[in-house]
Amino acid sequence: MSVELLLTVENVSLTIGGNSILREVSLQVASSEIVALIGPNGAGKSTLARIALGLIRPDRGQVWRKPGLRLGYVPQRLTVDATLPLTVQRFVTLGAPATRAQVQAGLAEVGAASIIDSPVQAISGGEMQRALLARALLREPDLLVLDEPVQGVDVSGQYELYDLISNIKKRRGCGILMVSHELHLVMAATDHVLCLNRHICCSGHPDHVARDPAYLELFGLDGARRLAIYHHHHNHRHNLHGAVVVGETDA
Repeated sequence: MSVELLLTVENVSLTIGGNSILREVSLQVASSEIVALIGPNGAGKSTLARIALGLIRPDRGQVWRKPGLRLGYVPQRLTVDATLPLTVQRFVTLGAPATRAQVQAGLAEVGAASIIDSPVQAISGGEMQRALLARALLREPDLLVLDEPVQGVDVSGQYELYDLISNIKKRRGCGILMVSHELHLVMAATDHVLCLNRHICCSGHPDHVARDPAYLELFGLDGARRLAIYHHHHNHRHNLHGAVVVGETDA
């Protein structure tokens, strides 16, 4: 499968209300590649993702997207009114009409086929993230933009979701731009990391970034220790709620 450049963000800067949000930030995303934006709260990660999507116009710099680029987006937070009668099937097709068979296939791809008729308000955090991901995938995206895709999911469920995202990249060959707080959770899935704190502190392969003085200064020794914890092999699988599935192991 050939690699194709999908997105280029070049030297973008943004100031809002006199507050510098981003300064001279650049990135690229190609097909079959996962690029992760990491950094503390207020670092500008979500803002940069929205600039990449075309939802925010920067003050300076340029954004190039491949002509005809199909985008899929999973937002950081989504609140559904508790009184709104909305099943997962209906929710997934909002703004993107699809047949029940297509929705079922999309949910099956993300490991959530069983929730198709469940009320959105009754599903877990992990199930909601999978439903959002299925909704994005129905658009057959060239580029997936995931803003904190494991928001509200427990740690074991987070590992499963990152494995799922990595497998989607391999199966579909799409590019993925992913926002996360910390490197240790994206280590196994990520091809390239940008450590952001309103400007790019460091960038490169996760192993390289983990040793960079700028990363260590930003996250401290505790961040390095938690990164080391992630270097292990799962010999089991978890269900949508994060519980270990008895009798199922990784090959």
